[in-house]
Amino acid sequence: MLIPDVALFGRHGTDPADAFLHRLQQKHDLADTEFLVDSYGYRTVLSRLGLIGHLDYTDSNHIEKWVHTLKMRIDRFHHSWVGSRPSAREWLEQFMHYYNRQRPHQALDGKTPAQEVEN
Repeated sequence: MLIPDVALFGRHGTDPADAFLHRLQQKHDLADTEFLVDSYGYRTVLSRLGLIGHLDYTDSNHIEKWVHTLKMRIDRFHHSWVGSRPSAREWLEQFMHYYNRQRPHQALDGKTPAQEVEN
């Protein structure tokens, strides 16, 4: 899975999701992108922006496992972090670059997610 972007918000809900997806839409062509979501609030935002999203619990289990791993790493980071919000965003952007472009993935036969998407 390729991480397309990261963002930090002080709260949950449809407004932060709307802001994030709107920015993502400005950075990437999402015309053929299908989002797996875990609640109807996100489907509302996707629909509002003309994007496709659906609930798929089979694929969702794989995504949930990946998100759990990411949350554990962020939790470790959060408990030791003493920097500012902008520096936290910089750290997340560096993690996204490392994960997408430098770290080989066993499930992708040693390729990075970026290499898999680009081929």
